[in-house]
Amino acid sequence: MPLILAIESSCDDTSAAVVEDGRVRSNVTATQAIHVEYGGVVPEHASRAHQRNILPTVSVALRRAERTASELDAVAFTRGPGLIGSLMVGVSFAKALALALDIPLIEVDHMQAHVLAHFAEAPKPDFPFLCLTVSGGHTQLVVVHSALEQEIIGRTIDDAAGEAFDKSGKLIGLPYPAGPELDRLARAGKPTIDFAQPDPGGLDFSFSGLKTSILYTLQKRVEAEPDYVKNNLNDICASVQEAIVATLIRKLVAAAEQTGLHRVALAGGVSANSELRGRLAQEGRKRDWETFVPKIEYCTDNAAMIGVTAAFKYAQGLFTSQAVAPAARF
Repeated sequence: MPLILAIESSCDDTSAAVVEDGRVRSNVTATQAIHVEYGGVVPEHASRAHQRNILPTVSVALRRAERTASELDAVAFTRGPGLIGSLMVGVSFAKALALALDIPLIEVDHMQAHVLAHFAEAPKPDFPFLCLTVSGGHTQLVVVHSALEQEIIGRTIDDAAGEAFDKSGKLIGLPYPAGPELDRLARAGKPTIDFAQPDPGGLDFSFSGLKTSILYTLQKRVEAEPDYVKNNLNDICASVQEAIVATLIRKLVAAAEQTGLHRVALAGGVSANSELRGRLAQEGRKRDWETFVPKIEYCTDNAAMIGVTAAFKYAQGLFTSQAVAPAARF
């Protein structure tokens, strides 16, 4: 029954979790508010904040789990993908702690961990299942054959869905991160504007053309009505959200039909979006899918998903050496 301390530091959240025998005992995350001032994550500020936050975050995670460092059987960490400076802090801390305690190190792929966040608590999908992973940096369709065998069958060729939410929100004047605020405003609006939904074909995604469509559409309407954005903000947000969510669901349906899988899951930070969650449930009822969506705390970047993934790797003896280095592209 391994006791694993997990570290997640791929972007701007410092997170630590304690996972025992695959069960999450604690999951603690320190967020970085400073990036709001800049309208996006500033890598240098992110890495410095990780340096300040990592030790107290780990201490709180151990205390909440009612465990001590001396009881640990392994230390797990996000190796990549992510911001290299941020990753370096988490990797260095994990290596130093594992060396001091003379226990194994377990490296984890951040995107693989998002998929396995479904195993942080019940209900847990049986294998195989289809997962739509949507985050600020990635959008992928993944066939999950087993915990450690995941096949990517579709991905974005440019912007990720989360990036599309944030950049589109910025175009209409929403504060960073725009995704959650856009979701909130959209609930009081209707999708009255047909923004572009580019399709590169197959199971791949494209969102860069959406931003262009939003920019030109709003420029034209503001020329005719200077207060157009202010007077129609809820409908604009609903229209942006509809364009992104409709694209995601359309590809997900195509992937389910192509693979024949009826267990369908969402993962990643954008899976917290209320419209996306609702549309998945709707499609699930319509198509007789068995659907899975993690709790909100396991959708965004968190160390629990790193620890759960590490538990699967620990069971197979998949450890790494002290020579391991962070990888921005993993």
